[in-house]
Amino acid sequence: MSTLPKILVTSAGGKTGMRVTLQLLEKGARVRAFVRRQDHRADLLKSAGADIFVGNQYSLSDLRAAMKGVQRAYQCAPTAPNGLHFNAAFTAAAYDAKLEHVVTLGQWLSSVDHPSLFTREVYISDVLIGMRAEMSVTTVIPGWFADNYLMVLDMAAHLGLLAMPLGNGEIKKNAPPSNEDIARVAVAALIDPETHAGNSYRPTGPALLSPNDIAAAMGRALGRRVSYREISEKMMLKALKAMPPSNYSEAAVSQLAIYADEYRRGAFAVNAPTDVVAEIGGQAPEDFTSIVRRTIAARSDLGRSAARTLGALGGFAKMLLTRPPNLALIEANRDFVQIAAPRFTQDDVAWTQTHAANPKTKSSKKAA
Repeated sequence: MSTLPKILVTSAGGKTGMRVTLQLLEKGARVRAFVRRQDHRADLLKSAGADIFVGNQYSLSDLRAAMKGVQRAYQCAPTAPNGLHFNAAFTAAAYDAKLEHVVTLGQWLSSVDHPSLFTREVYISDVLIGMRAEMSVTTVIPGWFADNYLMVLDMAAHLGLLAMPLGNGEIKKNAPPSNEDIARVAVAALIDPETHAGNSYRPTGPALLSPNDIAAAMGRALGRRVSYREISEKMMLKALKAMPPSNYSEAAVSQLAIYADEYRRGAFAVNAPTDVVAEIGGQAPEDFTSIVRRTIAARSDLGRSAARTLGALGGFAKMLLTRPPNLALIEANRDFVQIAAPRFTQDDVAWTQTHAANPKTKSSKKAA
């Protein structure tokens, strides 16, 4: 029987939450998995040994109930509007439950006056979760996930095209971490808070990659030539809007446009790659080709055929015919909080002092 205290994982059906839950269970931890609904993901977690809690993560009452008998937790805000509300409710529930340690999923971009509302909310959430002196916190701050490139994997598989607004194809701008490697770092901190309390860790992939490198890696995994084509931000927004409505909310699309701008500015290349996955997670980080291969192995619909190529062409035509979303209107309709002088990360002195002051530092500790 495990001697570890029970651990709550929020967003347990999500990209990192699922991996955190499964990896904790593999290490013999007792885990309560907070999910939105009883679906195939909840069934998988239950079969692996998790205690399933079905509820509304925005509800303080549900969070309080989920934290009964729990001493540690993984705080992962849903990729959706109202992230600050979730994090505030989580913090209040953690205070009531007297949790001893929390690992929170933050952002490499986190800064006080960032143009992205979502990112400013992450910054405020980081302040809130650290206010209770009796509870220790470890912050995991990944940048642009490897998973973000996989949103266009179908187009790469069927049309041989990686079309994203990432700037010059030759410039190395990101060292993308896998969901599994991000989870490994979070799990290490949940298992051993005494070692990791008070630290911030930035997991990355093993090497800085250019968009051309990303396309080539996709091609190796798919067994075909894949070429990178820079598209405009407007075209990216059209593509995201043309996707099934469950994939990306309007609010999330508005923030992705800002993150793509940060990508082109080189924010994700700052001090990358790090040695965090190897040193904290306990194994070498996955290379991007391996990540794509694992994704392909789980999807039978990526095999090449005339019908699938035709379907991909149809999807491309739909994208071209889709009107781009009006970002200003989205922000106005959702009453997004506006600030007078937003600053991208590398224009923010406080951010550069904590994130880019020492280019030789690979492990990012105690960074906001």
